[in-house]
Amino acid sequence: MSLFNKFKKIKSSSEKNHQSNDETSKHISKKIHHNVTYLKDRFKDCSDIIFRELKRNLSTNQSAQILLVFTDGLVDSSTVNENIIKPISFYKELRKQDCINITLLQEIILTNNIKTTKKFDEIINSILSGDTVLLIDGSDEALLLSTRGWESRAVEESSVESVIRGSKEGFIEDIRTNTAMIRRKLKDPNLKIKDLKVGSRSKTSVAVMFVEDIVNKEVLQYALEKLEIINIDGIFDSGYIEQFLEDSTFSIFPQIQVTERPDKVCGNLLEGRVAILVDGTPDALIFPVGLVQFLQSPEDYYERFIFANIVRFIRFIGFIIATTFPAIYVAVTTFHQDLLPADFVLDIAKSRIEVPFPPIVEALLMEGTIELLREASARLPSRIGQTIGIVGALVIGDAAVRAGIISPVMVIVVAITAIGSYIFPHFSTSYSVRFIRLPMLIMAATFGAFGIVITWAWIIAHMCKLNSFGYPFLAPFAPINMKDMKDAALRVPIGGFVSRPTPASSNNKKRK
Repeated sequence: MSLFNKFKKIKSSSEKNHQSNDETSKHISKKIHHNVTYLKDRFKDCSDIIFRELKRNLSTNQSAQILLVFTDGLVDSSTVNENIIKPISFYKELRKQDCINITLLQEIILTNNIKTTKKFDEIINSILSGDTVLLIDGSDEALLLSTRGWESRAVEESSVESVIRGSKEGFIEDIRTNTAMIRRKLKDPNLKIKDLKVGSRSKTSVAVMFVEDIVNKEVLQYALEKLEIINIDGIFDSGYIEQFLEDSTFSIFPQIQVTERPDKVCGNLLEGRVAILVDGTPDALIFPVGLVQFLQSPEDYYERFIFANIVRFIRFIGFIIATTFPAIYVAVTTFHQDLLPADFVLDIAKSRIEVPFPPIVEALLMEGTIELLREASARLPSRIGQTIGIVGALVIGDAAVRAGIISPVMVIVVAITAIGSYIFPHFSTSYSVRFIRLPMLIMAATFGAFGIVITWAWIIAHMCKLNSFGYPFLAPFAPINMKDMKDAALRVPIGGFVSRPTPASSNNKKRK
């Protein structure tokens, strides 16, 4: 099914969902005590929901009832006290009024963002999102006042995508801080942000970002419709969104790029891609992407192109080493000893005299040990984790060689493979590499070099079939696109980037 047909099918389902949601929406009453009863019933046993009642005398010797509802801990208390309660309490002109209406309060209150609503679902969502809701007796409208002010982590360098040269800013868990960092780098009115609420209970804020005159409109609409029909009660990380958006769920290769760097998001937005930010997580999602993007780093564009190309070439070599090096060793030592010099074959044979296991068992034992150490060091505190990884690798490797369980050459092969798997700029890429190694080893032990060729043929065929929102995963190599080759395995100097890559819409291909 084409991307356009999927879009039409998803759109029809989304419209049905919107219709059912609108029909079940409840409106507020003009009598404030009815509204108070309803809200207190919905927030029963919620000790952090504050109901603050205010009364102001009017010229008719009657008092106007005003109710503020907000969540303690999610609002900025000084904003509520100084910009809402204080103006209402001390505004002298209120005593001369016959009644208090929404328009008058909008002029008095000093918050920077005020909205009106008649729906209880919007009121409840605003309260739980950190806004303050103001209700007036005799009015069937409520004011939604922006008072969000919870504690958040300071902006710091990403620990996953650190660079030597370049910006040291990384996303944090607050979505508005993240969008502000992108807006500060891209001061373009065509940079648009669409806010959505995803999750029937969590109501998680999701921001879809794109440059309007560059983005591929079909990809954008397809993503928006898929977001709107997500049916789940809670979204707590961008990983939820990623798994709902990707088309090939069972593929070992990611079809969406994950990053913590604002500069990388900005660069991809200018290439016509779409970025998604999720409140509560420092990871942004970027699509459509291909395999080439997962092997690129922002630092490739900050250094001179000669040095950047050398590093990028080493990265591609590391991909081959991390996926195939143990399989090549197993195939050569098991089936193809005649490919190696005689002296080298004798040295390998001497080192394996006391080893009771065949090379494939050695490789699986060492790979399993490396994976255990990797997971253990990742789950422990950073300082202890580094110590466990280094000490564990040295002690276990040396003890295994001395005990005659593993040959010294196998330890070297596995160590080089592990180093090769750590050079990828994106941690998610290493999962795919680690998964590929296992079938590659088994096929090499069974069929030798022919098994490696078969496995790579299967992997390449799978990647040729794979796409990310209609964009071929192996582009620009398959299908070949010479225009996009300027930033693929190697890149041209910055001055050579005169046109945008394929993901951009066709009406704005020239960079300007």
